Amino acid sequence: MLGLFGTLGMGTRSLQAQQQGIETAGHNLANVNNPAYARQRVRLSTSSALPTPLGPVGTGAQVTLVEQIRDRLLDQRISGESSVSGYWLAQQKALQYAQAELGQGIDRQASGAEGAAAAGAQRGLADGLQDLFNAFQSVATSPTSIADRQVLLQKAQSLASRFNVTDQRLSQLRNLLNEQLQDDVAAANGLLSGIASLNDSILNSEVGGGAANDLRDLRQQKLEALAQLVKVDAVEDPSGSLNLSVSGTAVVTGKTVNDTLEAFDPGTGALLVRTATSSTALTLTGGAMQGEIDARDGALTDLQNKLNAEATELITRVNALHGAGFGLTGSTGAAFFSGTSATTISVNATLTANPALVQAAGVAGAAGDNQVALALAQLAETRLATLGNQTLQQDYAQTVAALGQSLASANEQVSDQEAVGKMLGRQRASVSGVSLDEEMTELVKYQKAFAASAKLISTVDEMLDVVVNMKR
Repeated sequence: MLGLFGTLGMGTRSLQAQQQGIETAGHNLANVNNPAYARQRVRLSTSSALPTPLGPVGTGAQVTLVEQIRDRLLDQRISGESSVSGYWLAQQKALQYAQAELGQGIDRQASGAEGAAAAGAQRGLADGLQDLFNAFQSVATSPTSIADRQVLLQKAQSLASRFNVTDQRLSQLRNLLNEQLQDDVAAANGLLSGIASLNDSILNSEVGGGAANDLRDLRQQKLEALAQLVKVDAVEDPSGSLNLSVSGTAVVTGKTVNDTLEAFDPGTGALLVRTATSSTALTLTGGAMQGEIDARDGALTDLQNKLNAEATELITRVNALHGAGFGLTGSTGAAFFSGTSATTISVNATLTANPALVQAAGVAGAAGDNQVALALAQLAETRLATLGNQTLQQDYAQTVAALGQSLASANEQVSDQEAVGKMLGRQRASVSGVSLDEEMTELVKYQKAFAASAKLISTVDEMLDVVVNMKR
């Protein structure tokens, strides 16, 4: 038999167990709106039985652990999908900026590349190209008109300025992506340091047994934030530490940060990511960092290269025709455009100073001749082998369509990842989320058990009082 004092001890242990249950339910309720929190449960076990002549006699219950309700496989999936989401969000953001900098609207209702091309041919540089060729046609119609020549030069300079500004904006966007990459690297290093520090805190907290649940919640939150920036492989060792590696390189082991990330210039002006102890770039496979690099070196670089090729072709074709013509003064051999690319294209300053020098005639001394002006106007419909047998305007429309397709693909991927993220979030909430109804039920259950335990102690106390007063 336990005896009265043994029973009193059993009641005391029961009070402590029920109190821990109430505290844990209260802790859950306090964190009901904390997205990083995983609900906790008190794990009770039967206290060690005492041997008696009647056989082992139970001694009540005790708390063996306050456990965290988590699905590790689900957490790993969410971390992995965070890297995919971070990648496509970075791509989407960069391409949206590129579209804005291009100054070119893309009709979302148009179907396919042809629809996007047709829509793209209505504004921006496409509009400037059309204005230029229309102006050449006006000069061909009135080859002796100084006013039409002035309008031509204004339209040409407006188009050149559009090329200049678009190229400059795209270059600035590349610089902004480099800066964003540096910011992301700094943020990732901060998270690596934070996770290593939490590893240390968790180890220290769990020395005496039990689990540092709240610290583990915070560590998981930092891990998922890190995964948004760069794909990271995480393995928990038997001691409870989370060891991290990026592209096969160990960066955190226990409480030690083995290596950090850094952005570096390989000599091209386009920053890449490596570890501080390495001279070669990491092969990243996900996260915002890789998304920014791929957008910068992929769609954005292609766009800028195509614009430069377009400007170069325009300069070459127009100058070749114009240089062979004659102005109203009999002048010849002058280039219409100066520069060689979208960065440097401009109208020949000599012509803007004296529109009569525009070489519209094909015969010297024939002021009314329009052969060259007509050929320049017809350039709008000329298919060029160097542009894939397309006209200048068709080639530009295809460039806009390609950007639109890349952005549409990124938008679709982001939408898919949002759906996956919501699905996984719901699954985790069903496992780890705090339910107000459930916790209120737990509170009532533990409160009633606490009251019953208190009644047991009160009863034993009365019995002890009877025993003590028996000899009076």
